[in-house]
Amino acid sequence: MAGHTAGEPLECYSIPIVLEKEPELDQQGQPIYEPDGKQRYRCGFRIGGGIDQDPSQSPQGYPDKGIYVTYIHEHSPAARCGLQLHDKILQLNGKDFTVVTHKQAVENIRKKPVLKMLVYRKGMPQLQKQPGHVQTQFMAYQPPQHMQQFQPPPPQYDIQQQY
Repeated sequence: MAGHTAGEPLECYSIPIVLEKEPELDQQGQPIYEPDGKQRYRCGFRIGGGIDQDPSQSPQGYPDKGIYVTYIHEHSPAARCGLQLHDKILQLNGKDFTVVTHKQAVENIRKKPVLKMLVYRKGMPQLQKQPGHVQTQFMAYQPPQHMQQFQPPPPQYDIQQQY
């Protein structure tokens, strides 16, 4: 997939991923809480990008203003669920991630203990349109209102998030 313009329709393979965060613990194994009393969770990955960022300044050379996975911690919820380095997050818990700032992306990732994502992964074949032929074997990215139909497979790997 070449560079994508934020807000424009996108047709590509999308991979459903469910990441269940794990509680963040202190050195004594006790849960860590935010100042507002909410328990902290970790995902085990870092992100880069956003509509407020300049992709030409990306050290990874990303082609557009999407939200990309820039680092995955070993043995984390992110690693266990199958998220991979350089995956582009298209949708997270029903929110369109092709039109978010970096700060909005971080806030949305931190909100929920379970992240239901659709990601694009470089190297996946492009959709091929053939005249008169409907290709039903592909899951194409759909706007957030279709997220209710999202039924991902159970997590198989582990990953965590650090900011």
